[in-house]
Amino acid sequence: MHILVVEDEKALCDTIVRSLKRLAYSVDYCYNGKAAAEMLAVENFDLVVLDLNLPDTDGMTLLKSLRKTDCDTKVLILSARCEIADKVEGLDAGANDYLTKPFHLDELAARIRSLTLRRFTQNDVVLTCGELTFNTKTRKGAVCGKALSLTRKETGILEYLMLNQGRPISQEELLEHVWDSSVDNFSNSIRVHILALRKKLHAAMGYDTIHNRIGEGYVMEERK
Repeated sequence: MHILVVEDEKALCDTIVRSLKRLAYSVDYCYNGKAAAEMLAVENFDLVVLDLNLPDTDGMTLLKSLRKTDCDTKVLILSARCEIADKVEGLDAGANDYLTKPFHLDELAARIRSLTLRRFTQNDVVLTCGELTFNTKTRKGAVCGKALSLTRKETGILEYLMLNQGRPISQEELLEHVWDSSVDNFSNSIRVHILALRKKLHAAMGYDTIHNRIGEGYVMEERK
């Protein structure tokens, strides 16, 4: 999942980013509304973690501007404003959730997990494809209950393919949802990580569950 964190408190922002990256999310971040608007104009994100009290363009203005053209990207507001009226205003402006400061990182992770699963109309915490499972809470994959040893990128790819089982996913789409903005679009990185993941899954399962459909993309399917 590709997440944008917009928070002007640098220490807090950096803490959130580190926490989410440890959970194998792809994360970009910025400290002000202007930079966020520029990133939202050129990048696709699955979710935006948005502080309201930003130094230039405030979060509410940014949210309303985003919703004029984008009703799909999930937005989770972070704010020290804890009055009911503030929460109602944020939700009415198009936010999908509202978390008041201070908060625990585990609660933030749980709310992000809920929003991203909801985006793919998926309610189960554990995704399954045959004997392959992925626990979106622990961020761990397993085959027949035996844990897989995966890198962060392999974890992100596995989750995204399992959320979109049966649908071919292009390299461009994987770039948007699994990689951050630092990756080169012409990099061989995707193929390298996909190949490594396919080898690990084949070794654990005895067959290929990820297939490359020429001209369409990578697709995960349960063996028939």
